[in-house]
Amino acid sequence: MFLIFGFRTRAERLGLVPGRCQVCGHSENLLLLREVTKFSLFFIPLIPVRRKYVAQCTNPMCGARFGVDADQARRLQSA
Repeated sequence: MFLIFGFRTRAERLGLVPGRCQVCGHSENLLLLREVTKFSLFFIPLIPVRRKYVAQCTNPMCGARFGVDADQARRLQSA
């Protein structure tokens, strides 16, 4: 019998938030993402293992991504 398991990460767009890129200094909007990693058994995602928030620069020349903690993500969404 074979047991097929693994992890899959999906990114969910939470919207554009005002901010400044830490890499290029672009001060327009940042794209706020929530990445959820789930344990999968036989290609069926079952248990969420990790939840991570990421802000991505919308400057097409930069596109840098940097981590944001959950409290800061909530504050950015409400602003």
